[in-house]
Amino acid sequence: MITTSEDPVVPPDTDEVDSDELMGSQSRRWLLDLLAADRPSQSGDVSPVGRDGLFVDYRFPVGELEMQSGVRWKRPKELCSSPQFIIDGASRLDICQGKLSDCWVLSAIASLAVHPSLLQKVVPLNQSFQDGYNGSFTFRFWQYGQWEEVRIDDLLPTNGNKLVYLSSPERQEFWSSLLEKAYAKLKGGYRALDMGYPHEAMVDMTGGVAEVFNIALSKNLPDLLGHLLAKGALINCANNKGPLEQMNELGIMFRHAYSLTAIKKVKTTHGVVDLVRILNPWGNTEWIGPWSDSSSPEWSTVSEEEQRRLGRVRQEDGEFWMSASDFQLHFEVMEVCHLTDGLSEPGSGEQPWSCVLHHGTWVPSITAGGFPLSGLFWQNPQFLFVLSEVDNNPSNTQKTCSFVLALMQKYQRRRGVHLNIGLHVYPAHPQNTHLSPDDLSVLHPVLQHQYSSRREVVLRGSLAPGRYIIIPSTSEPNQQAEFLLRVLTERGNEATPAHKPAQDISSVTEPSFPHQAALPSPTSIRILYKKHCNKKGFCKPLHLYHLLTEAIQQGVLAGSEKFLALEHCKSLVVLMDSQGIAQLNWPEFQTLWDKIRRWTDIFLVFDKNKTYRLEYQEVRPALKAAGIMVDDLVMQLVGLRYTEPDMTISYPGFLFLVMKLESMIHKFQAYDMVGQGTVTVSYRQWLHMTMYN
Repeated sequence: MITTSEDPVVPPDTDEVDSDELMGSQSRRWLLDLLAADRPSQSGDVSPVGRDGLFVDYRFPVGELEMQSGVRWKRPKELCSSPQFIIDGASRLDICQGKLSDCWVLSAIASLAVHPSLLQKVVPLNQSFQDGYNGSFTFRFWQYGQWEEVRIDDLLPTNGNKLVYLSSPERQEFWSSLLEKAYAKLKGGYRALDMGYPHEAMVDMTGGVAEVFNIALSKNLPDLLGHLLAKGALINCANNKGPLEQMNELGIMFRHAYSLTAIKKVKTTHGVVDLVRILNPWGNTEWIGPWSDSSSPEWSTVSEEEQRRLGRVRQEDGEFWMSASDFQLHFEVMEVCHLTDGLSEPGSGEQPWSCVLHHGTWVPSITAGGFPLSGLFWQNPQFLFVLSEVDNNPSNTQKTCSFVLALMQKYQRRRGVHLNIGLHVYPAHPQNTHLSPDDLSVLHPVLQHQYSSRREVVLRGSLAPGRYIIIPSTSEPNQQAEFLLRVLTERGNEATPAHKPAQDISSVTEPSFPHQAALPSPTSIRILYKKHCNKKGFCKPLHLYHLLTEAIQQGVLAGSEKFLALEHCKSLVVLMDSQGIAQLNWPEFQTLWDKIRRWTDIFLVFDKNKTYRLEYQEVRPALKAAGIMVDDLVMQLVGLRYTEPDMTISYPGFLFLVMKLESMIHKFQAYDMVGQGTVTVSYRQWLHMTMYN
């Protein structure tokens, strides 16, 4: 499914049902195993196995779609005699959509399959159902600047011995079905793939930068498409001017994601015509207008040799050709993913962009200045941007430098918080590399991207050579969030820091964060972890109690440790624990510690009278800064449950409160994957969710 910012996602109708009544015996046993299975006694990749000795992924979130009557979870070896991971190479034609509105994901997979070097980053090819097979497969996805591995089992939902979701036309091939499952795990389950933006999936599978084009407003479209595809860009397109997934008179589905995989100048007996190749991930329902596969008379004007050069396939496989003019007439929006890592296959050409990354944080009252008229805009992180060489393009008569700026809010989708984020570009000060409040009061941005709640906002522009300042911000001041800023320039131009030339772009100022005066340094906390964890390297609640007590005693919050209780530490451990073993390994503890540092910043900023306790009226704005919105009833419950006798919240109590709220929000979202605002859980699920938190 493809949508634009003007077209909100509308989830399909879903009947709320009792899961225990709908599940077949095998699916019920699967779910109960998920909830009550013995967990491994070790961390990392050491995982439980089923009765047949094969890997079982107990962490995969099973939703209502997989619990319906008749659905059975089966391994490929139960579906055919000789399953294969990939047959004759992965192809864009290996994709047939199932009973899930995730064409936005499938169109990205189809685009990915056109480039073997990109596909191999996501789909390691040294996997099979023969040598070394243990029931598990591993895939990789790009997340906020780095590639993350996702390991799954090969149990797939089936009905009548047929796959419920994505399948390959070749019944023995399973790479695409398993890739869909791995992406579902990354996002929170199959239901999380219902409806979405193809450009988000393309970014997750390539690490590229995506932008959206209005096709009708794109000038000289064949040249634009040729330039994008020659540089390896991945392109998806859709027509949003009609009812959901109904088709127009020429076979184009409305609000449905297609992949554009080629543009060619084709010789005909009447001259040269620009044709585009489109793929429908459904695997059928093709264009039936001019140049279609269905006995279109236009093909009779093209020689057989020319048709072979195009690789024309005459069958109902979802792939078709159409003229560029018809494409512009029958499609409305085009989502383009610019690649930044480059292609390695022969003939792919060089990538147009050189990319630098910067990870940053908006911290309330420190680096979260909000919008330009807030009076605090200068507090936002500032980045020096130097353009020195003009584009190598003869048609560029104005001698400018092209670039793309991409600002991504990190982890917000998982937390259910959608901040409005934006970008502003200003001319740099002639002498300084940081714009002061006085500078910003008289300067006007040369480029800007209006605030949007999308995961990533992209600003494409072209400016004269010179020095500029990039300022990423949220639409309101004092909003807590992490971000990733990517700067793409044509080769020969660089984004350089103000104080260290020829290095990656970086913040002009290095702010001092409050937690630095309250908590041990990263090196010291590693020492404390080793000191207090058990011999196997795990941190249990009692270990965490001793660790936090010693850590708090070393900083400005000394004395607050007397409010720390073992019950707090039990909750902090089990709310972070993903395996149900009531202990944390070092990576899990690091994630918890990152949260504690961010929440400590917020606690100290909103502790206005520096009593090292939050007054009751300070709690709601502090929670808002942490990305958690609460109503009056919740605040009354906070006052009754989490405050000290004098109606203040101690530092340990604040950590416990934020952890509890954030965790329960995550649990709700895990069951409300489509975003309806309601969930249905079974009796057993309710007990499991409420007892272990």
